[in-house]
Amino acid sequence: MSTHLNTPVSPLVETAPGYRPRHTLPLRVEAMRQWKRRRTLVMGAVLVALPFILIAAFAIGGTPSGRDGRVTLMDTATASGANFAATCLFVSAGFLLVVPVALFCGDTVAQEASWSSLRYLLAAPVPRVRLLLSKLTVALGFSLAAMVLLPLVALIAGTVAYGWGPLELPTGGSITAGDAIPRLAIVVAFIFVSQLVTAALAFWLSTKTDAPLGAVGGAVGLTIVGNVLDAVTALGSWRDFLPAHWQFAWADALQPHLEWGGMLKGSAISVTYALILFALAFRGFARKDIVS
Repeated sequence: MSTHLNTPVSPLVETAPGYRPRHTLPLRVEAMRQWKRRRTLVMGAVLVALPFILIAAFAIGGTPSGRDGRVTLMDTATASGANFAATCLFVSAGFLLVVPVALFCGDTVAQEASWSSLRYLLAAPVPRVRLLLSKLTVALGFSLAAMVLLPLVALIAGTVAYGWGPLELPTGGSITAGDAIPRLAIVVAFIFVSQLVTAALAFWLSTKTDAPLGAVGGAVGLTIVGNVLDAVTALGSWRDFLPAHWQFAWADALQPHLEWGGMLKGSAISVTYALILFALAFRGFARKDIVS
């Protein structure tokens, strides 16, 4: 027989000595629980390893060069540590950085359900909104940490391998090393904001299913569908409403003169979709019959 766990909790619990709804499931406790998960350590190891894999690839294959007279960001990867960090972001932003976001946000609630521990958290009692807020905050924190970890390791490894110097631009010119760091920070911030759609989608699916892989895979799959639709030029201006259409707008930050237009439009689209999906997650979970 299933038992519906309601919130708010009963008056007897609310008046129990020492009980404070806001003090249940503290962020530090949830963060430590997620930190000790094997998937967190594996994901961190993959992100740390990527820069060294690219360095090894360049060492084996030689210095990259442009084709047909065209120079891309990849072709300037070995110019400096800043260039190498920018290249790592370029090759990973489209898919690799999607995975930790979907993993951390899609696994967090669904995994509790698959372990049959979700109902015990609510019976503790942890209010439903408090539970979701704690899990979402920690999941987004880990997602941001993953996005910072990759370029940080790449910058250090690239500086050791290729030296410290200005960020050489594929279009010509350069950005001084001192100015390159804030520009890379802007890139990371925009990538994080653009991935809020994936985070929200994964989190919403996580509240709808007891299968973590379904929530994570569903978010990644729909993100890929968005990328495919963006490649359909026949959609014309409709593509402007796709978050995927703006995912590389951060390239405007790596120009001699910083351009904000594309990044602001992309951020607005991503935040709008994310807020809708987060609202659906909280609304649906508040009415859900928790049986696991």
